[in-house]
Amino acid sequence: MIAALVVLAAYLIGSLSFAVIVSRGFGLPDPHDYGSGNPGATNVLRSGNKQAALLTLVGDLVKGYVAVALALWATAQWALPAWTVPASAIAVFVGHLYPVFFHFRGGKGVSTAAGIVFALQWPLGLVLLIVWLTLALGFKISSLAALTAAVLMPLGMYYRTGASMATYACVVIALLIFWRHRKNIAALVRGEERVIGKKS
Repeated sequence: MIAALVVLAAYLIGSLSFAVIVSRGFGLPDPHDYGSGNPGATNVLRSGNKQAALLTLVGDLVKGYVAVALALWATAQWALPAWTVPASAIAVFVGHLYPVFFHFRGGKGVSTAAGIVFALQWPLGLVLLIVWLTLALGFKISSLAALTAAVLMPLGMYYRTGASMATYACVVIALLIFWRHRKNIAALVRGEERVIGKKS
């Protein structure tokens, strides 16, 4: 029962859509209504407000970290089943994608996935962050950087922990990232993908 409540709490934490929350706080348009329509930091940046975009990125990353860190603590505190942590990782990610508080219209989960990895294996999180920044700054295409990091995430987790439940959770998260980026992948193939920072 406690394990199920921890997983549910992770989903609810993930359902806090910081793109919408921060945009409302700054008096900006709903991120669903411009640019890519994705409630994420990259799209909020298209509003022209860099501070709002940064807060969105940090908020989405922190909620992924907090949900998994709480699951790790609860598992140690109450000797919960080993699946509690990977299930919570998937739950917070799904919460971001399909937030119950915002009509199940969520983002693509890249920042939240980063927070999850930092909580599970911070050295891997640091490596993936460097990869993302290098590609994002080099090519100015967020989706390309995100998809590359998504491929490396389960591979890196396997290198760190072997065929663990954390690795399988990362496989699920990576597949969901690709699913949520399917339109971006099509745009990349056509050479029409949006550039980071370009205003709507």
